[in-house]
Amino acid sequence: MSEEQQQQRSKSNLRLAGKLSVLVVAMFGFGYALVPLYDVFCEITGIGPGSVELVAAEEQDWVVDESRTVTVEFTASLNQRMPWEFRAETRTIEVHPGEPHVMTYYARNLRDQDMIGQAIPSITPTRASSHLHKLECFCFVEQLFEAGQGRYMPVRFVVDPGLPEHVDRVTLAYTFFDATPAGTSAAVDVDSTTW
Repeated sequence: MSEEQQQQRSKSNLRLAGKLSVLVVAMFGFGYALVPLYDVFCEITGIGPGSVELVAAEEQDWVVDESRTVTVEFTASLNQRMPWEFRAETRTIEVHPGEPHVMTYYARNLRDQDMIGQAIPSITPTRASSHLHKLECFCFVEQLFEAGQGRYMPVRFVVDPGLPEHVDRVTLAYTFFDATPAGTSAAVDVDSTTW
């Protein structure tokens, strides 16, 4: 190989290395920007999970808006490794904003050993997440279920009358995750309150 060919190959390799470096930086920047872009997308379209705090809302004397109804849909799902049965007892209800309601979920541990589960809620559309207040919820604490145990668990909630007028349907979704410490059976000091 001649000296001229070696110089061309060297220049070609440097150009390729430069292009790959730019590509790596661009990919990193795109990955970094995905989270805020996703939040903006969810806010604009009204889809995607709303962020929900796992604390009880303050009890208030809301004014009930009887001139308006909102459909609240309840869904239940399990983490793929969660060997439980989990369902909402009612699929949808019609509520007046400002009026407290109670909805019941059922969960059962299908394993032959004790397990701890943690339910994580999400609310859609995203703009409704700050207007659906959970006053009491099984999602506030980890739940200890003995082997084969099942129980009904209520969610007491209210839709804030400040919910934007154009939002007439809200979905409250729960996903149960296995929170049992790895390699151990469920500890009995976890709150196992039967709701």
